[in-house]
Amino acid sequence: MDTDVLVVGAGLGGLAAALTAARFGHRVVLTDESDWPGGSLTAQAVPLSDDHRIELDPVSPGYLDLRNRIRDYYRRNYPLRPQPYGDPLLDPGLSTTGHLSHEPTAALAVVRELLAPHQASGRITLLTEHRPVAAQVDGDRVEAVTLESPDGTRRAVTARYVIDGTDLGDLLELAGVEHVTGAESVEETGEPHARPVAAPRDQQAASWVAAIDIRPGEDHTIARPAGYARHRAGFSWAETDPATGSVREVPLFAHALDEIPQWAAPPNDRWHQRRVLARGQHVAGAFDSDITLVDWPQTACTALPLTGVDQAGRARAEQEARELTLSFLYWMQTEAPRHDGGQGYPELCPRPDVTGTHDGLAKRPHVREARRIRAEFTVLEHHLTAQSRTGTDGAEFFPDSAGVLRARLTLRPGTGGGTPLDLECLPFQLPLGALLPVRVDNLLPAGTNLGATHLSASVFAGHAGQWAVGEAAGTLVAYCLDHRVPPRAVRSTERHLAQFQARLTDALDLSLDWPVPLRTGPVSSAGRPHAAAL
Repeated sequence: MDTDVLVVGAGLGGLAAALTAARFGHRVVLTDESDWPGGSLTAQAVPLSDDHRIELDPVSPGYLDLRNRIRDYYRRNYPLRPQPYGDPLLDPGLSTTGHLSHEPTAALAVVRELLAPHQASGRITLLTEHRPVAAQVDGDRVEAVTLESPDGTRRAVTARYVIDGTDLGDLLELAGVEHVTGAESVEETGEPHARPVAAPRDQQAASWVAAIDIRPGEDHTIARPAGYARHRAGFSWAETDPATGSVREVPLFAHALDEIPQWAAPPNDRWHQRRVLARGQHVAGAFDSDITLVDWPQTACTALPLTGVDQAGRARAEQEARELTLSFLYWMQTEAPRHDGGQGYPELCPRPDVTGTHDGLAKRPHVREARRIRAEFTVLEHHLTAQSRTGTDGAEFFPDSAGVLRARLTLRPGTGGGTPLDLECLPFQLPLGALLPVRVDNLLPAGTNLGATHLSASVFAGHAGQWAVGEAAGTLVAYCLDHRVPPRAVRSTERHLAQFQARLTDALDLSLDWPVPLRTGPVSSAGRPHAAAL
C-alpha cells in the first residue's frame, strides 16, 4: 500500500491526526492493533475524565465535538428521563471522575461515525487488527512500515509521512528514532521532582480495566486466577493519597443500589468513581443495575515495565496486569469486607458485552506512559507547575504554540519504585518543537511519545492531551505536504510558522494561547458548571 500519511495506532491521538490530515485533503492509512479504533476510549475502556472546565475552556472544537457526539449517542439511543435528556452537560455515568463518563461501546459508535465520511470518500483507509513489526528506514526518513495481521500475513505501507499513535511509541524503537524510556535524572532535566539517578524501568503502571454490574441474590464468582495467592496479600480498601501521602479507606460501594438524584454529588466510593451508566437517569425498569469500571489503584500493575523489554517481556507484563485485575475481582467477590459486615460480593457480575471480550476485561491494557522522542524541544516540569512558576505570569510561553491544554501533573506508583505525585499546573501551551524528533524528518508523535519527560508527559496522557498532540501532528503533515517543506523547517522559518499557526486558528479554530485572566488560574476547581454557563 502507498499513501500520503500513515498513522499507526488509532487511539485518540492517532484518530485526531488521521481525521485532521484527511480534512485537509490527504490520503491516510490508519491502523490499530485492536479491532476497536479509539484506543483508551474503547479498547482500553477508559471513559473521558476531563475536569468540568473542559466545557468552558478554549480547547479544540474537534475534541468538544467528540464529547458532544457521545452525549447525543445516549440521547438518540437510550431511554433517558426528561431532565438528563435535556441537560447539555449530560453525564451518562454521573461518576466522580470527570464529567462525561460513558460505556466504551458508546465511544466506539462515535469513533466509527467520525471516520465514516472519510472512509466513504476514500481519504481514510482503516486497518484494524494490524500491529507494526518492522520499519524500513533510509537515512533520516522512514520509508515504510510493515504490519502484521492475526493470521501472520504481512504488508508494507509506504508513506510520505508517518505518525506514531501507538500506546507505547512502538515505531520509535522499530525505526531507530532517538528516544527515552522511564524516568530521567535531575542532572539531565533539572526538574524539581526528577529522580537523583535515571531509571529507564521506572514507568507508570499499566492497568487492565474490567466492567461490572451488581445483581443482588445471584452468584457470579469467577474461577480463581492462577496467581491469586501471590496477589492476594496486596488487596484491601486502603490506598495512599498521592497529593498528601495519607492512607485512606475507599470501600467498593455502600450505595451501589441507591438512586442518587441527578444533581446530587455521588458518594465517594469506588462504585461511583468510574460508573459509566447510571440507571437512575433512565425510565423506571430500563436497567436493573448501574455499570461501573474496575480501574482503581489496586489494579495498577507495578510488577513489570512495558517498554525497554523484548516482545516476550511485554507479553509477560500484559499478562501480569490481566491476572492482577482478575485476582482483585475474585477477591472482591469472595473475601472483601462488605459494607453490611459480611464478606465478599458474589453478586458482582462481569460485563463482556460492555468491553467486547469473553471475560469483561478490556481488549487492551490501559497504558499511561510511552517511549518519548528526543525532540528539538522538551517540555519540562518547571515549564508548567504552579509550584515552579511562582511570581510569573503563567506557564512558560511558547512562541511555536500548536494549541492549549489544562491538566494536572499526576504520577501513579511506577514499575521502578517511583513516588506518586500530584502537582497543580497552570494552563499551558503545546510547543511545536516537542513534536519534532532531533534527527528523523518524517515521523511525528501523536500522544505521550512527544518530547516530554517522565514527569511532564503525564499532562499529555489525558484524552484532551492525546487529541491535541494528534491534531497538531495531523495539521503539520498536511501543511508540509501542501507546501513541500519538512516539519522542522516549519518551526525554524518565521513565514512557515506563521502560516502553519494561521491554519490552526483559521481552519480548526484552535487557540494558541490562554486569555490573560486564565493564564495564572488553577487547573481545577470544585463544582459542576450549570447549563447557563454555556
